[in-house]
Amino acid sequence: MISIIDYGVGNVKAFLNIYNKLGHKAHLVRTVEDLLGSSKVILPGVGHFDYAMEKFQESGLAETVNDLVLNQKIPALGICVGMQMMARKSEEGSAMGLGWMESDVVKFNIEKIDFRPHLPHMGWNDVSIVKNDNILDGFPPISKFYFLHSYYMACDNDSDVIATSKYGAPFSCIVNHENIYGIQCHPEKSHGFGIQFLDNFAKL
Repeated sequence: MISIIDYGVGNVKAFLNIYNKLGHKAHLVRTVEDLLGSSKVILPGVGHFDYAMEKFQESGLAETVNDLVLNQKIPALGICVGMQMMARKSEEGSAMGLGWMESDVVKFNIEKIDFRPHLPHMGWNDVSIVKNDNILDGFPPISKFYFLHSYYMACDNDSDVIATSKYGAPFSCIVNHENIYGIQCHPEKSHGFGIQFLDNFAKL
């Protein structure tokens, strides 16, 4: 069962609808009891980092989700701010992240690049595979995904980055360490490639 964490932040019903159409068993999780039987977890998120972390901690789900991901090693996917929450901290706020990955979340530095874009980074952009992974099975070397963000995950280890995009400068947009995955793009808004990505995660 794919457990989609519903802690009041993120368009969780969009993910549920996609999985229902794909024929994968998925449900929304609002209580610890809902997590029983989870084979995978998805942590969505939108908006401000501190607010998302606060809502997740207040949900009462954090401790059990941590155990499932870090101790039981079930596959986990963080999406958008949900991906950023997997880091140690974010320049967007003062709250501590979950620390699932050796990384920090940083803001695009538009002052030190030749091409100075506006923030947020919004709209369709190329995603380039830099490391083979089962979650990208069937993808061409370059695909297109939809983005909406001003911050991105900077990993300590380049080996944790499996795909990058470019907004003035290259940045990591899909990451993986052991059973933990993160995607900065919005797969639920990325049409065919987004659906394929979510399908691949279900099949891990």
